[in-house]
Amino acid sequence: MTLKLTRKALAAAAVLASVALGAQAQDFTPSNPECIAPANPGGGWDFTCRQVGKSLQDQGLIPSTMQVVNLAGGGGGVAFAEVVNKRNDSNDLIVAASSATATRLAQGAYPGNTMDQVRWLAAVGADYGVIAVAKDSPIKDLPGLLDQIKADPKSVSIAGGSAVGGWDHLKVLIATNAYGIEDVRSVKYIAFDGGGEAVTQLLAGSVQAFTGDLSEAKGFVDSGDIRILAVLAPERLGGEFADIPTAKEQGVDAIGANWRGFYAPGGMSDAAYNYWVDDIAKLYASDEWKQIMEANGLAPLDLQGEEFQAFVADSVAKIEGISREIGIIK
Repeated sequence: MTLKLTRKALAAAAVLASVALGAQAQDFTPSNPECIAPANPGGGWDFTCRQVGKSLQDQGLIPSTMQVVNLAGGGGGVAFAEVVNKRNDSNDLIVAASSATATRLAQGAYPGNTMDQVRWLAAVGADYGVIAVAKDSPIKDLPGLLDQIKADPKSVSIAGGSAVGGWDHLKVLIATNAYGIEDVRSVKYIAFDGGGEAVTQLLAGSVQAFTGDLSEAKGFVDSGDIRILAVLAPERLGGEFADIPTAKEQGVDAIGANWRGFYAPGGMSDAAYNYWVDDIAKLYASDEWKQIMEANGLAPLDLQGEEFQAFVADSVAKIEGISREIGIIK
């Protein structure tokens, strides 16, 4: 006999599942909530930890202040190894992650570590990539930068907050390849531990351009230190970002969106896992978070729990394919 579920039955099942999740989440409350930002202060992971931690506290979703710990190194590998090897059973700990994390995992850049060693919690939005220069740079637009690279690759160094072969590096390669620069290995990319350090080197004149994400670049734009040549979005963003041109409208068909979210220790209890998934889902649905997303140029990406886990697995598989195509991994 075929079992047919009515809409009413499906709705009832959804309510029961929601109630069950809420009940499990209520079985746990963190005593010392902590977020690891796997980079130095000033970058996208740091922004994710600090902004989400503050918002969770402001909305009463965590019982106390979120402690943020910056643990830089290895493009996030030091933090990943710390969580897997030393903090595997911590129920109070969450870790900021992004497309950069998926990229390093896809390329086997965290020696001995895989995405299945941790539990993936939720996304809090997507952050479009940018390519920028110092405010007084003679380079006026993205084609101007790419023309200079095409004419003399050694004359342009581009700084980013992820390791060589990481997401920031890949964004540059996507843009240069879209502009007809076939030998992407000739593009000079210099890696730093976080976007903040990369911008510092740009302002010091050590490099000619910066690649990162809009959220980590915003503070430096607001202070007048850097000028964004292009955002790697399919169309112009709204609000205060409406004046930033896309790469596409400048004849460079390059799009790069960096998701932002969190993972947790692999040995975290189900009650704690459900607590954090439920809390981040409530945060994401709030009007306050929508305002924060708009103010920082984050695009919607509503994924939690198993759905987010599947999304990350798919991201890792796709980035592995791209990395093989451009020769970063064999």
